[in-house]
Amino acid sequence: MFGLVPYRRGSGLRKRDSIWDIGSMVEEFFNDSLIPTFLTPANPMRADIKETENGYIVDVEVPGVNKEDIKLELKDDILSICVEKNEDLKEEGKDYIRRERRYGSCSRSFYVPDIKHEDVKAKYNNGVLTVTLPKVEEYFFNILFNIYFPFLILYFFNFW
Repeated sequence: MFGLVPYRRGSGLRKRDSIWDIGSMVEEFFNDSLIPTFLTPANPMRADIKETENGYIVDVEVPGVNKEDIKLELKDDILSICVEKNEDLKEEGKDYIRRERRYGSCSRSFYVPDIKHEDVKAKYNNGVLTVTLPKVEEYFFNILFNIYFPFLILYFFNFW
């Protein structure tokens, strides 16, 4: 009667011993329909990370999520992306045969060193979150270590 059969990796299609095997039918029904399917461990947020000369570009798949449900945090060179989707239970008069769209939360963290925190940009388009993280300019470190660091060493050891 229904054309769509839910599939979960590793579950496969099991052969029943009998058409009257009510126990396994009930078990399959509850195992299949009560587990929240939004961003489960089998379906985490998938990400692509590119490093360029100027920084990093992180693309994360978060389909079916509103922009307001995505939270980003950059702290101690770790970018954390958290998504929380809430189920709208105010639907009255809907006679569902099956409901698989659920709610839940998921988060991913990535180590991204030497980032200019004030220039981080993010955009969300067609279910893909793109975060652009520019690197701290290298000349700052070159000036610091090539010019000031030798003077600090000399001062520290009183060779001055």
